[in-house]
Amino acid sequence: MIDEFAKAHLHGRLRRDREALLWKLDGLSAYDARRPLTATGTNLLGLVKHVATVEARYFGEVFGRPSPEPLPRWQDSDGGDLWATENETPDEIAEFYRRTWEHSDTTIDELTPDTPGHVPWWPEPHADTNLFAVMVHVLGETTRHTGHADILREGLDGRTGLRPEQERQIDEEARATHRAKIEQAARSATVT
Repeated sequence: MIDEFAKAHLHGRLRRDREALLWKLDGLSAYDARRPLTATGTNLLGLVKHVATVEARYFGEVFGRPSPEPLPRWQDSDGGDLWATENETPDEIAEFYRRTWEHSDTTIDELTPDTPGHVPWWPEPHADTNLFAVMVHVLGETTRHTGHADILREGLDGRTGLRPEQERQIDEEARATHRAKIEQAARSATVT
C-alpha cells in the first residue's frame, strides 16, 4: 500500500508543479515569454517546452508508450527544446505541455510503481529502472525548472509564488528595504 500512496503523492506534487510552471507565463507578452534572461539564453517559454519534452520522453518511450506528440529522436537532441522559435506561440507550447500531461497521467495511472522501464540516455547500469524512480526524476526536473522560472519571472516584473491565490500585491518599498538589509549584511560580513 505504501507504494500506491507514494505514487499518488508524487503524482499530486507533479501536477502542482506543472501548474506553477505554466503560471509563470501568465500575462506575459510573447516577447517576454521567450526572450533570453540569462547569459546562457534561459527563457520562460523554453523552460516550459523543455519540461514538456522531458515529461513526454520519460512517461512515453521509457515505458514503451511513445508520446503522440512529434518529438525528435533523443539521440538527435540539439537543445532546440530549450527555446521557442519565432513560429511557436506561447499558447501552442502551453497546449503541447497540457497534452503531454494527459499522456503522462495515463501512463502513471495505468502502471504500478515497480513497472520496469528503460532510459536509453542514462548510463549503465542505471538505464533499467521503474516507474517510481522515473516519477522522482521527472518531479525533480519539474521542480528545478519551476524554480528557475520563478526567479526569471521575478526579474521581469516582480511576480513570485507557486500559485495565483498565494500572490500578494508587490510592495516595492518593503522589497527594497529587505534587499538593502541583506546587501548590508553581505558587505559587513568578514571573510575568514
